[in-house]
Amino acid sequence: MGLLLPSCGEVKTLGVNPCEQKDFINQNIGYMPQKFGLYEDLTVMENLDLYADLKGLSQDHKDKSFKTLLNFTGLGEFISRLAGDLSGGMKQKLGLACSLLGRPGFLVLDEPSVGVDPISRRELLRMVQDLCDEGMTILWSTAYLDEAEKFSSCVLLNEGKLLYQGAPQDLTSKLEGRTFFAYAKDGKNRALLKQIIKDGDGLTDAVIQADSVRVVLDRGIQKYENLDLQPTTPRFEDAVIDILGGCPKGESSLSHNLQIVDDASEYVIEADALVKRYGSFYAVKNNTFKVKKGEIFGLLGPNGAGKSTSFKMLCGLVTPTSGTARIMGLDIQKNLSKARSYLGYMAQKFSLFGGLSVMQNLKFFSGIYGLNIWEQRDKINQMVDIFDLKPYLGHNADELPLGFKQRLALSCALMHNPPILFLDEPTSGVDPLTRRDFWNHINTLVEKGVTVMVTTHFMDEAEYCDRISLFYRGEAIETGTPSELKNKVSKDCTMEEAFIALIEKYDRQKIQRMPA
Repeated sequence: MGLLLPSCGEVKTLGVNPCEQKDFINQNIGYMPQKFGLYEDLTVMENLDLYADLKGLSQDHKDKSFKTLLNFTGLGEFISRLAGDLSGGMKQKLGLACSLLGRPGFLVLDEPSVGVDPISRRELLRMVQDLCDEGMTILWSTAYLDEAEKFSSCVLLNEGKLLYQGAPQDLTSKLEGRTFFAYAKDGKNRALLKQIIKDGDGLTDAVIQADSVRVVLDRGIQKYENLDLQPTTPRFEDAVIDILGGCPKGESSLSHNLQIVDDASEYVIEADALVKRYGSFYAVKNNTFKVKKGEIFGLLGPNGAGKSTSFKMLCGLVTPTSGTARIMGLDIQKNLSKARSYLGYMAQKFSLFGGLSVMQNLKFFSGIYGLNIWEQRDKINQMVDIFDLKPYLGHNADELPLGFKQRLALSCALMHNPPILFLDEPTSGVDPLTRRDFWNHINTLVEKGVTVMVTTHFMDEAEYCDRISLFYRGEAIETGTPSELKNKVSKDCTMEEAFIALIEKYDRQKIQRMPA
């Protein structure tokens, strides 16, 4: 696209050198950047109008294009809304609409679905597939491997090197006979996962999936013949993990020096009729739930469902309109400082100090959590070793690769050994190996008694949760284990299929309850 000059080699786009013929490229390519590249203080229509002017469209052409694109993306009723006030999915649809102005022949979408819920992801993918059917060429980068599995061809890159190019199905087929479900006899899937990856010899991948552990083996099943293994169909993600060298093995050392506050309470997080209202808009409606010690509790839901707002009320960052949030039995509004001392919080967006180095961030957060100079030194050294931060200690946080940003954020959240950990979309946009490493750490903490509340748009990560509360339109519409939620739809459905079906069922029932 000509935005970066190659150090060596030659690049051609649409048959021309993009650095030498930028005007041609700008007129014939649509580009949607990785980060939301529109103007948040402009409305939907103002953004469209601005980008149409940059494309040099006439007023007549603009009017026709706007009508078509607003209908295509479903944004017609939101033309006066500020872009910054849109949900994550609607922002991505607006970005797509702006990139399509001028009807480009080649469309470049750089991780368009990062941080987007499964329903919006499905809608975005459907729109792009419709464009492909009409003859448009599209380059789509993604960290969601279930998306890549749907494409006609893919290019797999790692550390700047080409690992594979071709049809996803061709790579997946190489794993026939190597993918299984392992079932825990006592139902303790977390302990079974720990057992499987502790040694790791002959193992390519292992992830929790509801009541079982999905495993990919590289040399047959002899090593794990003592397990109850049932064959299953390989996925593209299995093949990608295989070609990348397999998942991280061994036990996380994160909890070796962990000292958890001993508390007799059965429930360490409690939401009692929580409400958050902004004018006439209810971000959260009358939500009530309890989370046990040593439990992973997931909040799932579409963008704008109220998950992050609930998080912030439970952390004392947002004051409820009504209702009570309790941490370790303490009303967080009445005992804010004490309740917060029990919490580690990892925000949805990278919330550390980008202008400070990795070491400066570690020192700052260990200091504000009240560690003395010797405790700071020991804890920082521990985090640097566990998360492999040593090569980056002098780098500013903003300069880090996304995976290391997330490692640093988790390190800072764990400085004071909190018994409760809040993780708001902690692995959004992160590669699959880093995500597995991250959850290895989390499972180790939970084994030691840490309680985790998490939001995520990766439905395979939702399988790690002991219980899930499905949020929609500000309220919890379903609560249960991953298996219970899936069984409400179909015994053999995926978590993503259950998520979408339960949301759609709620909408149908709400329409039926409406007065005629």
